[in-house]
Amino acid sequence: MKRLNKPENMILVLGLGIIIYLLFVRPFIGVADNGDFLRMMSTTGLNYYDAAESYADRFFNFSHSRFSYENLFKGFYPSSQIILVLIPRLIGGVFHGSYFDIRLLGAVYGLLLLGATWLLVKHNARGSYIAGLLLGGAILFVFYDIGYLAYFNSLFGEPVSMVFMLLTFAIGLRLTRMDRPTTKGLTVFFIAVLFLTCSKIQNAPIGIAFALIFLRFAALQGEGNWRKLALRFSAAIFLISILLYVTAPKDLKHINLYQTVFFGILNESPDVKGDLQDLGLPERLEVLAGTNYFQTDTAIKQDDPTLQADFYDQVSHKDVLFFYLKNPGRLIDNMKYAANNSMSIRPYYLGNYEKGENKPEGSLSYTYSVWSQFKNNHVPHTLGFLLVFYGVYFAGALFQYFRSRDIRGKVTGELMMLLGLIGIFSFLVPILGDGRADIGKHLFMFNVSFDMMVVTMFGWVLYKLAGTINLD
Repeated sequence: MKRLNKPENMILVLGLGIIIYLLFVRPFIGVADNGDFLRMMSTTGLNYYDAAESYADRFFNFSHSRFSYENLFKGFYPSSQIILVLIPRLIGGVFHGSYFDIRLLGAVYGLLLLGATWLLVKHNARGSYIAGLLLGGAILFVFYDIGYLAYFNSLFGEPVSMVFMLLTFAIGLRLTRMDRPTTKGLTVFFIAVLFLTCSKIQNAPIGIAFALIFLRFAALQGEGNWRKLALRFSAAIFLISILLYVTAPKDLKHINLYQTVFFGILNESPDVKGDLQDLGLPERLEVLAGTNYFQTDTAIKQDDPTLQADFYDQVSHKDVLFFYLKNPGRLIDNMKYAANNSMSIRPYYLGNYEKGENKPEGSLSYTYSVWSQFKNNHVPHTLGFLLVFYGVYFAGALFQYFRSRDIRGKVTGELMMLLGLIGIFSFLVPILGDGRADIGKHLFMFNVSFDMMVVTMFGWVLYKLAGTINLD
């Protein structure tokens, strides 16, 4: 009983209860497919369970708990998610060969989230019982919200990013708290960073940022060949991040370029022809301004052979970056648009219930959704608010950084500043890489970072209070 009374263990039990209630007790809650499932299904040997269901039933409106088995690797989408899906998929195939129950995957994500929660509470409560409970309560309130957990019962890549973001910082902070951090701990940290970076192609810049953190970790006084291992991990994650972007599927690059230019730069442009000229593209493409890659009524079809020479071979994301550097006002306009869509944890256009529940099409579950609803309805959706929020966060992080007198404190501060930088990356990358297309969903990692920053600031307040009053 003494062990159960520890804050981290009490929070673990509560978290387990929330996960079981939301994800494993009827009615089934998941997230409907918007077409993205196909990439992971073709890789991991899954297919839609009902081959005869209509388009409206398969996409957008209803979630699915059952998937049929197919041959592995009919296609290939590079992502660390493959490993996490294959484990329950192979286990499920042995014990339940008629169909794959997506809740097996949800259980994997749930265990990873519980592990991250336990580590964060255990190693960041600073010995205060009440502070540990309050910190754990904040984590349960924010990251166990249905807006996050519903993703667990789906084939989207978002939950991989979320759980490994939490695990990465939980493990990283634990290492900086140790007098003599171990190489085993550093290896586990690298694995977490690897899964985070490789979960989605848009996370590649995150890996490059963590390469710098590994360089800083090399300065810590760790056990064994700590310094050499940290340097090797730094080089490895840097190269893997570059490779992840370079080897991205050609079709995906085409989609992203189309969205970035026609649904981003040229969307509501005051001078479409001038923008095309700046990008080195022919004026005839002005008819595509404001269209997205998946529209069926465009004047020029997205796979028209002439677009290969006139568009796909002529422009790259480097050109997009230079365009925005030359026209910062246009970037700010799209940043304002992104900010207006930045506080939605969940995609409100994708249903949560299965069709068999007889709910209206696209119905959402609002059980345990206080945080996601508060953010969506009450937190300002403006660029100005985000600038103030980030300013306050970085001011606090820098204050702690310069007050730290030892290398461990400095590296801890740098790790927390990296959290803010990941949020900035995750805000800008969708704009530069996919325009305004499905911007709310593409800002998922921004939301994870934002929420982690909120909990971090709450934890910092608890830490300060614990030092001035008795919170034991």
